[in-house]
Amino acid sequence: MYAIAMELGETLARSGFTVCNGGYGGIMEASSRGARNAGGKTIGVLCSFFSGRPPHPWSDELHMTDSLLARLEQLITLGDGYIILKGGTGTLLEFAAVWELMNKKFMHEKPIVLLGRYWDNLVDTLREELAWEGLEDCTRYVRVAESPADAVRILREKLLTS
Repeated sequence: MYAIAMELGETLARSGFTVCNGGYGGIMEASSRGARNAGGKTIGVLCSFFSGRPPHPWSDELHMTDSLLARLEQLITLGDGYIILKGGTGTLLEFAAVWELMNKKFMHEKPIVLLGRYWDNLVDTLREELAWEGLEDCTRYVRVAESPADAVRILREKLLTS
């Protein structure tokens, strides 16, 4: 997953996008590292709650927030689109928040691209539940990409048509 995230960062940077993420290790580090290696710009959004955890060294710009919710809000505000990789509860929170804000019309539509099939069961469950409730398909906001190049292509396509 680290290699895929690094390739994603490189592909985003070569396409002129700034990479913005949580600013810590793992996949966040990999996407920023890839972007920087390709000459791109990176932004890390940190939270003072994690003060014992150092940021990765690949961010050009760091934003410090006082709470997890402020961090989430900043990440959402800074993004013109979102590419979601495999992750844990923090990634789920970020994915669900941006998806719900669009679904409830609290923000205008922005592309959400899932890289890989990790989130398929969650998306399918929500599609089925909302259909059962007679609500429109909220999954219309979510696209799936099979590769970093495909994710960037979808992101670019969605941004050009919105």
